[in-house]
Amino acid sequence: MRPFSIGPYQLANNLVLAPMAGVSDRPYRAICREQGAGLAVAEMVSSDTSLWSSRKSIRRLDYSGETGPVVAQILGTDPDAMAEAARINLDLGAHIIDINMGCPAKKVCKVAAGSALLRDEALVGRILERVVAAVAAPVTLKIRTGWSPEGRNAVEIARIARESGIAALTVHGRTRACSYATPAEYDSIRRIAEEVDITLIANGDIDSPERARRILDYTGADAIMIGRAAQGRPWIFREIAAALAPRQSDQTAMHPQPHGAGGAPSQDWIKDIVRAHLEALYAFYGEPQGVRIARKHIGWYCRKLHGAAAFRQAINRTESPADQLSQALAFLDHSPEMETQAA
Repeated sequence: MRPFSIGPYQLANNLVLAPMAGVSDRPYRAICREQGAGLAVAEMVSSDTSLWSSRKSIRRLDYSGETGPVVAQILGTDPDAMAEAARINLDLGAHIIDINMGCPAKKVCKVAAGSALLRDEALVGRILERVVAAVAAPVTLKIRTGWSPEGRNAVEIARIARESGIAALTVHGRTRACSYATPAEYDSIRRIAEEVDITLIANGDIDSPERARRILDYTGADAIMIGRAAQGRPWIFREIAAALAPRQSDQTAMHPQPHGAGGAPSQDWIKDIVRAHLEALYAFYGEPQGVRIARKHIGWYCRKLHGAAAFRQAINRTESPADQLSQALAFLDHSPEMETQAA
């Protein structure tokens, strides 16, 4: 564990929850913070404010009551629109603005946004400079290592980010052309740490305390960002914090993690997390939307358990929060192998 700050914000640790569309909503960010994440980045929103009247955008822009610092992530290609979106997000309660230049989704890249911007370094510079100048708050940037393996330019983008006043840079160790079946590489991140004076966050395939330590040591990054590995396992932040600094992790000491067989989180402890998460989703979204959104989280919590496939088919037919919650907890209660699946 290392001291970590972004702008004026001194964070509890250097573990960050990644922004994930459809996943890192306000309830999930709260759960991950409770489980040891020092920072949690919100789902991306388009810089096109004409789209913000949709129910999905209204929810994504709702930061009310959230423990800070709140990080809003914006996506777009027009420097002025990005600057305006940054200002509005601050007015809505955000403390830090993150710029998305890493999303690989086809619908994003076909409009030259997300990771497609890495092909236009001049435009990258204009967007970063405009947003930084527009807000009195830290601005961060998330990128991939390039558009393709033949065109990795993460170091060049990092230099542009530093010169533009970006407070921290997150680098996912894949290019846009690389699928998730391709292992993340960390040489590009290491080069940035060696050549560019910028606060650096490493991202990609970090799924255990051992890998977290190895990547921090190899890259020299200041922090790590965890995405898919936290789905159905928000306590991964607590596990990493305990492994990296067992005597210094205040969060772990304040909220000890009960353990079951093999050193994994106990069955009852996991059930309490699942209950709190689902109840938060029902309260935030209401029904039936909360029930629908909870389905994928339940699937992730149960994915390694015996009978999970059949259980998902059954619980996806439930329509009420009470039925969904009771069935999820009952399934976990009758899954003795749950005590070893999370470790």
